[in-house]
Amino acid sequence: MFATLVRRTAERTTSSLLRNTTSTASIAANTGPYKLKKVWPPDFSKLSPKDQFRFERRYKRRLRLAAVRPRWDKFIKLAQLFSMVSVLTYAILFMDWGAENNPFQSARDKFWEVFDAFTAEQRYERRNPNIEATTNPK
Repeated sequence: MFATLVRRTAERTTSSLLRNTTSTASIAANTGPYKLKKVWPPDFSKLSPKDQFRFERRYKRRLRLAAVRPRWDKFIKLAQLFSMVSVLTYAILFMDWGAENNPFQSARDKFWEVFDAFTAEQRYERRNPNIEATTNPK
């Protein structure tokens, strides 16, 4: 079974799509109405190091430009941001740390104090602000 799997994967070294594309491109290049000026791909052993570097730089840049997907990148960045924010929110507000000294206890208390007015028990109670504390900041 393993030998068959290895043999089959060795037969499919290039995908059928690439195989069809290269053969179609070479047929079109040989039978086209215009004669090719350059042989592609160039033989790098015959090129000078300067020319090799120029080819590599040019086609690396073209590959980078062809691989740009702005919508996908934006989606991935937003998904990462959402996941990080949701994990941090859960860890700060809801997670049971199991320790006596919770580092986020003051933040939890303030958060739940703000949203305490929305609970069923305190929804209709009127809050009387501490007037002395608001007018006299000392």
